[in-house]
Amino acid sequence: MAFAIRNLSVLAYANGFTLWHYKAGKDRLETVTADDYFCDAADMLAVGDMVMVSAMDGARILSVALADPGAVATASLG
Repeated sequence: MAFAIRNLSVLAYANGFTLWHYKAGKDRLETVTADDYFCDAADMLAVGDMVMVSAMDGARILSVALADPGAVATASLG
């Protein structure tokens, strides 16, 4: 399964920061945390945003480290 924009939702927004939730469906954390997984949402994400991910094999909170057109990189917190 690939990234599905319909599974990305805003939980909170303030002062240019957005807290997101992403329901990964059958994707595993290893897939979701790979660079450019969120590439199709690059225009919505900003550096410093956080994404709470619910995946098939667990959950993780990611920080957006890069959000350029065509390139998105995330880093795990903790």
